[in-house]
Amino acid sequence: MEPTQSEMSILANGKSNGLAEDMCVPAKALLVAEQFDDPEGVTAESEEFLPNGDGKKPAKFTDFEGKTSFGMSVFNLGNAIMGSGILGLSYAMANTGILLFLFLLTAVACLSSFSIHLLVKASGIVGIRAYEQLGMRAFGTPGKMAAGIAITLQNIGAMSSYLYIVKSEFPLVIQAFLRADPSSGEWYLNGNYLVVLVSVLIILPLALMKQLGYLGYTSGFSLSCMVFFLSAVIYKKFQIPCPFEDYTSNATAHHIMANVTLEDHSHAYQNGHVELDDACAPRMITFNTQTAYTIPILAFAFVCHPEVLPIYTELRNPTAKKMQRVSNLALLIMYVMYFLAALFGYLTFYGRVEPELLHTYSRIDPYDILILCVRLAVLTAVTLTVPIVLFPVRRAIQQMLFPTSAFSWLRHIAIAVILLTCICMLVIFAPNILGIFGVIGATSAPCLIFIFPSIFYLRIVPVDKEPMTSTTKIVAVCFVVLGLVFMVMSLSFIIIDWTTGSSSGLGGH
Repeated sequence: MEPTQSEMSILANGKSNGLAEDMCVPAKALLVAEQFDDPEGVTAESEEFLPNGDGKKPAKFTDFEGKTSFGMSVFNLGNAIMGSGILGLSYAMANTGILLFLFLLTAVACLSSFSIHLLVKASGIVGIRAYEQLGMRAFGTPGKMAAGIAITLQNIGAMSSYLYIVKSEFPLVIQAFLRADPSSGEWYLNGNYLVVLVSVLIILPLALMKQLGYLGYTSGFSLSCMVFFLSAVIYKKFQIPCPFEDYTSNATAHHIMANVTLEDHSHAYQNGHVELDDACAPRMITFNTQTAYTIPILAFAFVCHPEVLPIYTELRNPTAKKMQRVSNLALLIMYVMYFLAALFGYLTFYGRVEPELLHTYSRIDPYDILILCVRLAVLTAVTLTVPIVLFPVRRAIQQMLFPTSAFSWLRHIAIAVILLTCICMLVIFAPNILGIFGVIGATSAPCLIFIFPSIFYLRIVPVDKEPMTSTTKIVAVCFVVLGLVFMVMSLSFIIIDWTTGSSSGLGGH
């Protein structure tokens, strides 16, 4: 079933080989992808692989003229990758060690790059740049609905977690800046009011943009905020002594807390006779009860797959090779930022780092101006990520409910308003629902990252063109198994947390 021209118009509402090799994309897969760089070649392959029953020429995804530059596309995809999970990476490194963390982060970056390669290649073969339409082409309506529902639930969960961060953190930042009394009852210290204010004044206007490419500038600013966060983490490494002392308001309590700190460190290890300096020594490889919990954190650190095809659609002069370069560069930038943030955060606090890195800085001085500015920058970055995440949800809803309708501003605006209203209501009146979204994320994220790109590729590419014994298809089958393993692991950890009442430090996307 070929998409109609009106279906293709909906896509506008979504969101060098050397570099690809650096990101561990197999060379054979890249050579195959290059066969589909030419738009005319894509059409020919589409007609050859999946001929039209009525003899009509299939609609080309290049009928939509992309106008977004390479750099803006990198910013948008990087902003989609970057999430609040970066604040928990130092905690992950503390529970894995530097070398094991580096190995896991590199492996996940390579897997994500190849997964995106499968997605881009499959879309190039059939001339489709919508995740839901790939599902339609591969498995009919069930495939389309599965992809649309997974994208909707995953991204609504992500937006809810972002706005919950705004609700919980923004009042604390304002309170610290103004040295205000939290019991004063001022409206600007009420997180519910601030969530609504931020949603109406910042998120909604950006979400009403017709094309995702227009958000390139805000995405660049969002990434700049995270660069500021990274710079502050590196700077603080050389300013905070180890072991650090908790903030207290008087000298007597300060002295007592210092003694407690020394006592804690003296009993930090099993033999109880380790020197204090050992508590401030980095560990290369660590295994403890929390090590297994860090695997889902890292596995979902590069979730951006719902945004890949909308960005591909709006890319100027798009080819599969060019989009692969966009994704590889975005992944590389995030990889470097993730590792440096985790490394210097860990080298500052070592085993005493908390699941949320900025909270550890607040234990030293809750009124530190630099850290307060960093917290504000992180809030800004999280807020500017919401419109990027909303675009694929709106497109998924349109693909599921209005697949043959032309673009309508009324529907475009109505879906954005309804989505933001529902998310704000959840965050304000049912914050406990975020636990449910944790379960949804544990199931939908592996599907979007590993399972769907693989099974769509296996289904779409004919066996006579690429046998099941080919390297790419063998890896795709392995990806399906890997996705199922991650899904089972993540659900198991969530169930353990719920039953024991413990906190694993699992961060959001």
